[in-house]
Amino acid sequence: MTTLTAHNLMYVVNRRTILDRVHLVACPGEVLVLIGPNGAGKTTLLRAMARLLAPSGGAVSLDGRHVWQLAPRAVARQLAFTPQDGDGASSLTVGQIVALGRAPHRGWLLPLSADDRAAVERAMARTGVLPFRERLLSELSGGEQRRVILARALAQEPRALLLDEPTAHLDLKYQVELLDMVRCLAHRDGLTVVVTLHDLNQAAQFADRAALLAEGQILAVGAPAAVLSPALLSQAYGTPVIVVSHPVYGTPLVVPLSKPDEEKQQ
Repeated sequence: MTTLTAHNLMYVVNRRTILDRVHLVACPGEVLVLIGPNGAGKTTLLRAMARLLAPSGGAVSLDGRHVWQLAPRAVARQLAFTPQDGDGASSLTVGQIVALGRAPHRGWLLPLSADDRAAVERAMARTGVLPFRERLLSELSGGEQRRVILARALAQEPRALLLDEPTAHLDLKYQVELLDMVRCLAHRDGLTVVVTLHDLNQAAQFADRAALLAEGQILAVGAPAAVLSPALLSQAYGTPVIVVSHPVYGTPLVVPLSKPDEEKQQ
């Protein structure tokens, strides 16, 4: 079980404050979803928590240990990160890319062991990319590529999983399947999962807790029903919304309000 904590994180670039004293705790067995408008700091926060971006102030701890005092390989054995976009490995096959997830356990040069190969097979099967194992990443659709990158992360066998916009480029079927799988990783396998999502209704349906960011600060953290309120969302996004109950799940359903035509013409 792994607890990942951001302690009063600051991140400043060219005198612009991207993160402003952010404190956040991600716990085992839950899906924590970061939401907020573009430029709110979601991806910056996620990358800082993944030890990919050194903060200007504050710290990130993994089970109480400062991540920047740990070796990168030691962190990678416990924590996996998937970016919004691919990472340029388009000249490799799917099987080769997923096998890269075993590097923290075996190094870059040693051949795969039987345990390594089994972990790679499980990761590909779980994400539905096993039929593509001999194909080049560049031959796949954007959604298929996203699943390959997730498979590589799962091949690490991490205890914490950080996903930046994992449903981007996926059609509805694979969005639901992926988020169902992510929730299962948290609830059944006990992983600590932190996800950024643009879709507020997906966040409402799949998050155990949501953290709403705006202008580099956290406005609210808690159950989706508490965070996804009209007042908080209107403040964060700068546009009026209403929130009703989902007709099937009972979760918050966020509906932005459009301006009347006469107002648009002014």
